Amino acid sequence: ILRAIAEQGYESPTEIQNQAIEIILDGDDMLAGSQTGTGKTAAFALPIIENLSADAARLKQKGRKPRALILTPTRELAAQVCESFRTYGKFLPLQSVEIFGGVSIIPQKEKLRRGVDVLVATPGRLLDHLSQNRGLLSEIEIFVLDEADRMLDMGFIHDIKKVLATLPKARQNLMFSATYSQDIKKLAQTFLRNPVFVEVTKGNSAAATVAQLVYKVEKSHKRHLLRHLIEDGAWHQVLVFTRTKHGANRLAQQLSTSKIETAAIHGNKSQGARTAALANFKSGKVRVLV
Repeated sequence: ILRAIAEQGYESPTEIQNQAIEIILDGDDMLAGSQTGTGKTAAFALPIIENLSADAARLKQKGRKPRALILTPTRELAAQVCESFRTYGKFLPLQSVEIFGGVSIIPQKEKLRRGVDVLVATPGRLLDHLSQNRGLLSEIEIFVLDEADRMLDMGFIHDIKKVLATLPKARQNLMFSATYSQDIKKLAQTFLRNPVFVEVTKGNSAAATVAQLVYKVEKSHKRHLLRHLIEDGAWHQVLVFTRTKHGANRLAQQLSTSKIETAAIHGNKSQGARTAALANFKSGKVRVLV
């Protein structure tokens, strides 16, 4: 694990990693307040890999069932979290599999049949698998609910409860949320047992690494200002959020016409198009992702 971490250029832990890793290694339940960009994926992935790899014989068994389940709200996050597990566990015979909708279920079933240690899933597709393989989660030892606030915002509460009902009673539970509404607290009470509370970012505060600016501008001038800022600041890897899918397509088209390489990504796009847009954004082929 240390070799894999060194390859990534990590030298010292972030605050969430500093606090969470020891708690998770000790087997305690945890409720963590941490935003994206604070290193939270490594905060749970590293100790989970450490704990699972202790049983070396188990890692060699064919057809083994997953022992860790990470539930995420979106396909992209599932893919990203699974990639992190593969990166940190690259020198171990640890199998990590992501399952989400928008793609064929058959290759996913095949991977699960061969044997898996860490399962990263979105709720809907996981329930599809459970309807056909009721014992899939019967050996889960560690359950992670990632971006719990986003899960509730997207209306996944009933799906989460259905998944929880299939898990073994004796397990470790970890919950990550950027905010703490009453609904989040209520959900935490349903499955966390005497959790250790870790808060890295206060309330709804922004990550310390992010500088924020607001431009007050007429709606009709927004895209012109955006184009000017991108060109004038020589910005690369610009992420733009729009209110609607149609608005995303329109803005991407307008920026592309201005010779700024742009791609749009939203729920109406096929999974292939979404994955390609993200890959091109990451590699620098696409400068702006809307």
